[in-house]
Amino acid sequence: MRFIYVVLINLIIFQFITLLHAQDFDFFYFAQQWNPASCDSKIKCCYPTNGKPAEDFGIHGLWPNYFNGSFPKSCNKNVRYDETQISDLISSMQKNWPTLSCPSNNGTRFWSHEWKKHGTCSLSMLDIHSYFQAALALKEKVNLLQILKNEGIQPNGGFYNLEAIKKAIEKGIGHTIGVECNIDLNGNSQLYEVYVCVDKSGSNIIDCPIIPETKICNEIVEFAVFGSRNILDEGHAYSL
Repeated sequence: MRFIYVVLINLIIFQFITLLHAQDFDFFYFAQQWNPASCDSKIKCCYPTNGKPAEDFGIHGLWPNYFNGSFPKSCNKNVRYDETQISDLISSMQKNWPTLSCPSNNGTRFWSHEWKKHGTCSLSMLDIHSYFQAALALKEKVNLLQILKNEGIQPNGGFYNLEAIKKAIEKGIGHTIGVECNIDLNGNSQLYEVYVCVDKSGSNIIDCPIIPETKICNEIVEFAVFGSRNILDEGHAYSL
């Protein structure tokens, strides 16, 4: 009996240590994506059920990472996505964290996925409400579209030097960043996603300790205009 008791205690301790390790991380990537570039030649997109997204960058996620470039994922399946705990944030999430997946939906699947895969790995610092609230606060702090416009970089379907884009954003926030591109319908490299690095509190922007491994951009990239990509809504094609 004593042996069984000792085994159970050791098992509980091991599971506790494992859980703490799984939730440990070094910093966050805060990823924002340019909505028109989300729909390339390989991806079918749909409007969210609450309507056309704002003409702005949208949140992709807030992702715990390690200094060596790896990252934890799906750390705690017991802590489920509970929308009742973030009900006061939903309207802001619909505006700033829109989904373009098909069929049209209200965003719950997208947010639930981000919480299960990434949010549960930040539990040593942020609970579910703090996690989504932190992402929304960062979106307000890092106004990428305005930063780029201030430097004359407009979402007009034109082509810009990648380094000029990076320097504009780094000047605007005062820290190094990462940029990802994808390919548009005409085979052009286009600005798709921007990665800003944040400390473990989820609130303070820092220089990126390591630039994420992403799809490499060409030296010259397109900044897609709203209306240049097709998107589906109730089975019909419209312009984003």
